[in-house]
Amino acid sequence: MNDDAQFQALITLHRGLDRQGPGDEALSREILAQLPPLPQPPRIADLGCGSGAASVLLARWFDAPVTAVDMVPQFLDDLRERAQRAGCSRLVEAVQADMGRLDWPAESVDLLWSEGAAYNLSFRGALEAWRPLLSAQGVAVISEITWRTDDPREEVANYWRNAYPAIATEEQNRRHALDAGFAVIATHPLPSNAWWTSYYDPLLERIEAIRDGASPALASVIEETLKEIDLFRRFSDDYGYTFYVLQRSPG
Repeated sequence: MNDDAQFQALITLHRGLDRQGPGDEALSREILAQLPPLPQPPRIADLGCGSGAASVLLARWFDAPVTAVDMVPQFLDDLRERAQRAGCSRLVEAVQADMGRLDWPAESVDLLWSEGAAYNLSFRGALEAWRPLLSAQGVAVISEITWRTDDPREEVANYWRNAYPAIATEEQNRRHALDAGFAVIATHPLPSNAWWTSYYDPLLERIEAIRDGASPALASVIEETLKEIDLFRRFSDDYGYTFYVLQRSPG
């Protein structure tokens, strides 16, 4: 099975979902309410935006333009429809691009937001790629899969170290941020129940709707997804997403 077939199967599995990964609008609003002062209106980018849950929230929160970046055109189509329904399509620009290779001018973003996407570059790699885009004192809000313990149980440790070798504890990610030229303003763990309500429960419904007659690639992706869901059901105390609120340091 080739990588492109699996990638297309992942798109099929996630197309039409409200989110392509765990998140929580209430927590996002709490984070937004506590951000350091930003220029008004701020220049905002949502990187790895998927179908745009955060993009639309940001546009409505600030009543300001948001540049929403993703590699998958189908998700960007969903984003445009979401923004239209929310009455903010004039504020949301959907851009198909590689978020790790953006050729934007230096210091052209005041607020950089990214939910559940930094792992594609690794957390450290994302920080290094994105810091030059931020204005002086610019703010980045990035969610990253994070160990909740220094001693995860063997089964879950083996799974994540194979799936994502760069997974780290919150303290390790804080050090990565400092090394990359950021001050850590705050960290906000995503509640475990948000994984279910915002992502896994809708994803399980989607699986039931499409699994009959699935192609070999899609059947394989569904099987791996069910394993991931079962792992979280049994080991959610050991890992989860954390939102890191970071501010670009001088220099």
